[in-house]
Amino acid sequence: QVQLVESGGGLVQPGESLRLSCAASGSIFSIYAMGWYRQAPGKQRELVAHITSSGTTNYADSAKGRFTISRDNAENTVYLQMTSLKPEDTAVYYCYAFLKMGGSAGNYWGQGTQVTVSS
Repeated sequence: QVQLVESGGGLVQPGESLRLSCAASGSIFSIYAMGWYRQAPGKQRELVAHITSSGTTNYADSAKGRFTISRDNAENTVYLQMTSLKPEDTAVYYCYAFLKMGGSAGNYWGQGTQVTVSS
């Protein structure tokens, strides 16, 4: 059993910052990559940022220059530091991990955390 637990969402004003955290727990053998997707009302889920076990990162164009993804491999935790937030960043943010548990590998998801950017 694997659990991904997110925290750090909330309501902020435009221009402010938030830091999301996601901790993976369970019978995990190895985590290959972790990251964040988001889904705004009426829109498809989209990739925000991705980080591999070696630290290689990838960002959506909308996140470049404003968001920073990082991870603590020892704690199986991924972070998303979001700055200069805009109303269009409002969405439910989902953490994911591509990991190996037992003899198989697969994607696992968190329950989502709401981020609302509004004045």
